[in-house]
Amino acid sequence: MMVAIIWIVQILHYPTFLFIDKERYTEFQQFHMNKISYIIVPLMLGELISGLSILFTVENVQFSFYVSLSLLILIWLITGLFFTKFHSKLTKKFSHNTILRLIRLNWIRTVFWTIRLALLL
Repeated sequence: MMVAIIWIVQILHYPTFLFIDKERYTEFQQFHMNKISYIIVPLMLGELISGLSILFTVENVQFSFYVSLSLLILIWLITGLFFTKFHSKLTKKFSHNTILRLIRLNWIRTVFWTIRLALLL
């Protein structure tokens, strides 16, 4: 599920940030963070909880599962270390450079989630 969402965010949603009226940008960003959290947080938590539960309850998991779980942990770290700061900064003022950094760095999460899907199929 997250792989589809991250591709929509990467190709459509984040680039749209550049076209939001700068006078209302902080209002938009606060709205975005509030509403997207209802979608993203449960899905990311579900991924993490299910991955950890498999790790601790299933014997003889495949190596690809460990790679996938490692990628998920990296996604969480990248999100926590960078994306929360970028979005927080954007709630205070519009920043073309911050949005471009957000888009560029999000390619890492997009690739990681795509690899996870391939590994889990």
